[in-house]
Amino acid sequence: MTVLEVYLSGEIHTDWRDKIQSGAVDLKLSVKFHSPVTDHDNSDDCGVAILGHEKSPFWKDHKGAKLNAIRTRTLIERSDLVIVRFGDQYRQWNAAFDAGYAAALGKAMIVLHDPKLTHPLKEVDAAALAVTETPEQVVKILTYVLSGKL
Repeated sequence: MTVLEVYLSGEIHTDWRDKIQSGAVDLKLSVKFHSPVTDHDNSDDCGVAILGHEKSPFWKDHKGAKLNAIRTRTLIERSDLVIVRFGDQYRQWNAAFDAGYAAALGKAMIVLHDPKLTHPLKEVDAAALAVTETPEQVVKILTYVLSGKL
């Protein structure tokens, strides 16, 4: 049985990842999920926690961003499919970078966002093979990709 490796990128303030993962488990889909560190404090502080304190917020963020990029790039490269969620409340710079990186690598990509974000995300949507509005639609796509069943 083929295991589909999926990277779940994007906003960390809602339960969209849980819905996709539990939907895949409920349907016994052969999927292995990867994601960024979703604990905001750990993600922000990893650089200084591992490499040492910085006086400047710029250098603190710089260290953290680079360590997070090691994780993100490695897991996107390992994945067969990248799902990128853009939420309503926050600027999703990380998600936009991940979408661009996945597209540059030729990875299959699904974008997940509210319809009101269609215009601002039109370039990202154009790079995706599917644009969805709900985690349930993503699970249906995963089912179809793995089994060919609707």
